[in-house]
Amino acid sequence: MKDPILFQWILLISFGILFFFLAPFSKTAEEFFSAKTKKGNPSVFVLTSSLVISWIFAKSITNAADLGLSFGLVGGVAYAVYYFSFIVAGIIIYQLRTQGNFKSIHEFLNSKFGKGALIIFSLLIAFRLFNEVWSNTMVIGNYFGQVGTANYYWAIIIMTGLTLAYSLKGGLRSSLLTDAIQMIFFGLLLFILLGFILPHENTSIQKIIYSGTWKMETGLNLLFVAFLQIFSYPFHDPVLTDRGFISSPKITLKSFLIASIIGFFCILIFSFVGIFAQFNGLKGSAAVEVGKLLGVTGMLAMNFIMITSAASTLDSTFSSFSKLIIIDLGNQKIKTVAKGRIMMLLIVIIGTIPVFLNPEILSATTISGTMVMGLAPIFLCWKLKAPPLSFYLSVGFGIFVGIILTIGYFPTSLQFSEGKYADLLWANFWGIIACFILYFIPYLFFKNKKRDD
Repeated sequence: MKDPILFQWILLISFGILFFFLAPFSKTAEEFFSAKTKKGNPSVFVLTSSLVISWIFAKSITNAADLGLSFGLVGGVAYAVYYFSFIVAGIIIYQLRTQGNFKSIHEFLNSKFGKGALIIFSLLIAFRLFNEVWSNTMVIGNYFGQVGTANYYWAIIIMTGLTLAYSLKGGLRSSLLTDAIQMIFFGLLLFILLGFILPHENTSIQKIIYSGTWKMETGLNLLFVAFLQIFSYPFHDPVLTDRGFISSPKITLKSFLIASIIGFFCILIFSFVGIFAQFNGLKGSAAVEVGKLLGVTGMLAMNFIMITSAASTLDSTFSSFSKLIIIDLGNQKIKTVAKGRIMMLLIVIIGTIPVFLNPEILSATTISGTMVMGLAPIFLCWKLKAPPLSFYLSVGFGIFVGIILTIGYFPTSLQFSEGKYADLLWANFWGIIACFILYFIPYLFFKNKKRDD
């Protein structure tokens, strides 16, 4: 293989064409938006596979590897903790469906807090979906050329276009089917990748286990951030929550719990790539550099893992944005497949713009996760008959903290640890406490007022 880049192009294009022909064609709105067919609802295997692979983003894999490079095993564990979000979301969604009889997150919010709350929540998840497009395609671009080069941008455009093509064909139905296939590919490729890394003279399981230092400044800051964010983070991701309402409650809960375990270990194992890079003194993007070190075959395996994970996230993002606008916020009269396909085109266009501005990939996870901390009391205390004001105060304060953190004005006097992610940790710690307080104040006020009346 004298020209590995040529083989990468062949791999990318072949992947897109293959999945276009494999994807089913959806004719009805139920097939396109809800993946409902005459054969019934998705099985545990299909739903679990879809949950796992749609959350093992290209950017997540890149972040896991880079955190392994920076902090050793501590970094890998810290990022893998985010996958406990499936447990939290699975239990809450199960309760919403079986005890509250709600058919979607949007129905729950609209019935409990009103149209205004529904719109604010929809804007938050639209921002999340917007982030998913650029943050995943940028990762793919890095495997074809340096940022700013023609190869970099063409890889992003072609990858996005090919994924859009099969997504337009079948909507969520295409996403679920291709996710199951992509999950099998991902598992095989991850096994092959470990076969390259673990036998290496500089690597061993024992060295990996003892890599890193369990201190706040060397990874524990981020670990605690993840533990705080899992109680709000999953609810602003429609890719995850949409899948919570398409199978029976029992199948859904089982799938979410299994997905949490599989997702945790997949991300943890992929952080070994970064730890391997650390052992070998590599700099830059861990996944990219390790791919080069392992030779052409290893690089192609790494590249295909990234294509698989990016495509699974992109097709889910397109489907979720389409459903958000047409089903969750739309008028009954315009719930058509054609309108859904137009919305997919729209998110591709607006979601690709940031690619040309070179934002930091990890910020798509950590900052957006901070801004939605106010969702924690809303969903964890969903049975509480809190007034709409509780929603606005909690969510509003979470957004405020996220903005303060983003512009670098979170007070250092409130930070009780040092090192990277210290500001992120304490912003989330104090912020989530404040959100719960702000959520309960109107509830207690109106409750006492009713007693007085």
